[in-house]
Amino acid sequence: YISMFITVSLVILVAIALGLVRAFRGPTLYDRVMAANMIGTLTVLMVAVLGFMTGRPEFLDIALVYVLISFVSTIAVLRVYTTRCAKKDPPVTGTGKR
Repeated sequence: YISMFITVSLVILVAIALGLVRAFRGPTLYDRVMAANMIGTLTVLMVAVLGFMTGRPEFLDIALVYVLISFVSTIAVLRVYTTRCAKKDPPVTGTGKR
């Protein structure tokens, strides 16, 4: 079990590192938010694997709570960003033709 846990952990950590690169280099806010969401998902996967390998099912409860927090925070960040952009650039409602 130890070699499997080490292998899975290394793969997840490499994926988290790639997500961090995308979060820092992302050209738009949406790229950064998606990278943060990916990092959160991979963290949940790591907690779930750790719970499975140690035989502690309560880690899955912690993982579920973390998923809910990650999801709500992603929605909140995107809502704030779109609200601020909508105030700067009001949408065009017509074509301007009569």
